Amino acid sequence: MTITGPPKDLPLEVRQTLRAYLTEVTGIFGPTLEAVILYGSAARGDFLPGRSNLNLLLLLSAHNTEALERYGKVHRRWNREHIVVPLILTQEELQSSLELFPLEYLEIKEHHVLLAGRDPFPDLDVSTRNLRLECEQELRGNLLRLRQRFVEGAGKPEAAGMLLPLSLTSLLPCLRGLIRLLGYPVPGAAEALLNDLRARLGVDLTTLQDALNLKRGLMTPGPVEIPRLFERYVSAIQTLIEKVEELKKQGKLQ
Repeated sequence: MTITGPPKDLPLEVRQTLRAYLTEVTGIFGPTLEAVILYGSAARGDFLPGRSNLNLLLLLSAHNTEALERYGKVHRRWNREHIVVPLILTQEELQSSLELFPLEYLEIKEHHVLLAGRDPFPDLDVSTRNLRLECEQELRGNLLRLRQRFVEGAGKPEAAGMLLPLSLTSLLPCLRGLIRLLGYPVPGAAEALLNDLRARLGVDLTTLQDALNLKRGLMTPGPVEIPRLFERYVSAIQTLIEKVEELKKQGKLQ
């Protein structure tokens, strides 16, 4: 399998981590490994060293439980390097699930880096037929999970401070999906995305920008301000949901 390697715009330490990872997964999966693909913030140019995760897709010719077990034994070490559990699927599974996960596959198709093997995405036709439904599901699901985890954290400020960046991370792909549905080019950087969405929808997304700053370590609200920020953040998501409903009624989101 041809090793292309990580993009040069990533920090040296991250590139070294990815090279070591490629060596190990190639040894674990052997000839069944057809491709290793980097996606997410590291492929969009929005990567924050020490804060952002490394998202990977492993394309296999066939599944092997023994290989998965071997990978499972070493993944904890890679998790410490911010490599999350990869998407592991075959070409057939990828092709047959395009209509089910348009949001995820459009994200990968538009911003990914081939680290090794062959790239399946240029030839994939990702249908947007179910994109609105998935965006709505993710938007509403994000709000439900946020409330559940807030309760699990007993409403403590430190719990809310951890929840907001996690929520925003999972919300950003949905927001990019909304821009796609409106028929506009999708900005790569998160700040540009929020600014564009604010202009397109006419809603105040200042609190989402605050959550982004919190995620990036650019602000450190205290125990008094965090609950207020959490409340404003929840309100902003509710406003987005209401706006989506309005656009549906106007026929602007199909």
